[in-house]
Amino acid sequence: MDFKFEGAAYKGLVLLAFIIIAVTFLYTNNLANQLKLEEDKKVALWAKATKELSDINDSSYDISFVFEVVNNNTTVPVIQTNQAGEIIAHRNILKSNSDKELQDQISLMKRKYKPIEIELIDGTKEYIYYKDSRLLQRLKYFPLFMFLIIAAFMLIAYSAFSNARIAQQNKVWTGMAKETAHQIGTPLSSLIGWLEYLKQKNTDNSVVKEIEKDLNRLNTIASRFSKIGSLPKLEKLNIVSILQSSVNYMEKRISSKTSIKLKTKNKKILVLMNKDLFEWVIENIIKNSIDAINQNGQISVELTDKKDDVFIDIIDNGKGVKKTLFKQIFQPGFTSKKRGWGLGLSLVKRIIEDYHKGEVRIVKSIPNKETMVRILLKK
Repeated sequence: MDFKFEGAAYKGLVLLAFIIIAVTFLYTNNLANQLKLEEDKKVALWAKATKELSDINDSSYDISFVFEVVNNNTTVPVIQTNQAGEIIAHRNILKSNSDKELQDQISLMKRKYKPIEIELIDGTKEYIYYKDSRLLQRLKYFPLFMFLIIAAFMLIAYSAFSNARIAQQNKVWTGMAKETAHQIGTPLSSLIGWLEYLKQKNTDNSVVKEIEKDLNRLNTIASRFSKIGSLPKLEKLNIVSILQSSVNYMEKRISSKTSIKLKTKNKKILVLMNKDLFEWVIENIIKNSIDAINQNGQISVELTDKKDDVFIDIIDNGKGVKKTLFKQIFQPGFTSKKRGWGLGLSLVKRIIEDYHKGEVRIVKSIPNKETMVRILLKK
């Protein structure tokens, strides 16, 4: 998948969405204004017809048309009052039968539109109060409704693009990991054969043991890579001994100016995990700590036992991480190093959260004092 094309396509969808929203808003607003003018004319005509009915004294006068005008208003809510404010008539007022409810409606109408004044033939006055019809009110909310629909569509589209990108990345990582395991496995098998040959030739035992350690290490690395992309087997294992083993391994491979210690009150805590992958996680985080330390470094791995889960805190006094990068640092490709692919911590996140159903995050970071990465695992 071409991610640049995908990004351009997503930006195009966003632009199209904004254009649709803008056009819809302008069109709807124009339509609402036209409908409002028509309703204003309708109310004015209704008021005029009401006045005509009040002024008619001639019994021979044809009032059928006037009655038709009055009765044809089936949409615009109106209330007619006399000069004293007493309600004479009302039309299209829903769920308002009592005088109090009608007076409340008049108060709302006053705030919206100035009432139409009718001067009767006897010199008294009546008032027509009105407000927008339900149709016009709904039409005003139509752009918001469209915006919500398009926003929902954009969220779905964004989620689809993101999932497609993640799936593609996962496919690439899985392929690279399995290919790496395969490439390591071929010469590794040959080296194991040569090791057996050296044993038979009575080669110096110390040399054989060192070679055997390195071959076992290579075998572990190949095993780790082969498990990426497939569901690893989880077992109830003693996390204390696994952490101690990882700390011991790293301790022999770091500068004498840097100390690394395991701190725990327990000797045995059983946790559901995959040993090879979990060791890989701890080593990756510790390596990042070592890279962040300039001199006189201190790294501590603190294990805390809770009722249903355990906390593993890896703490160092390195240069730290900006708070704005706490989440970004676990994304694939992110690296602050001149040389590096930015895959280490993304693999940590994948192993802990996808395979072990745990959590990993940076809790806090104070440059050259304390940076804490916490792993949470369920028992």
